[in-house]
Amino acid sequence: MTTLRRLAAIFTTILLAGCYHATIETGLTPSTQTLEQSFASSWIYGLVPPKTVATTSRCPDGVAKVETRLSFVNQLVGLLTLGIYTPMHIRVTCAQGGTTTSATTLTVPHGAEEAAVREAFGNAADLAATGQRLVLVRFAE
Repeated sequence: MTTLRRLAAIFTTILLAGCYHATIETGLTPSTQTLEQSFASSWIYGLVPPKTVATTSRCPDGVAKVETRLSFVNQLVGLLTLGIYTPMHIRVTCAQGGTTTSATTLTVPHGAEEAAVREAFGNAADLAATGQRLVLVRFAE
């Protein structure tokens, strides 16, 4: 019986030592400016996600990378609350200024009909898929 308890303790220690980490890259060149939330509140094992990180005013040139991570402390809090409250660490890296100029830009005229808008987004998807590059769709004023 003691061997089983030791194995369970070792297994639990290994599980708690690991960290969950996910990264999303947008393809833009990252800058040195980052935004971080070390205890972004999520609920029920992450089924109810944390609030959206407001980046529009702080990253005027867009976002280059978003990383989410469950640190040891985050996992410990989740374990102690039986998964009801599961905090996570979020880091957003802003994009460098001027990186969007290398993108292909498609412009939709002001007041365009729905068919024209759909066509513009269809063309943007085709260009992005075939050229594997950034395509921006702008609405003219």
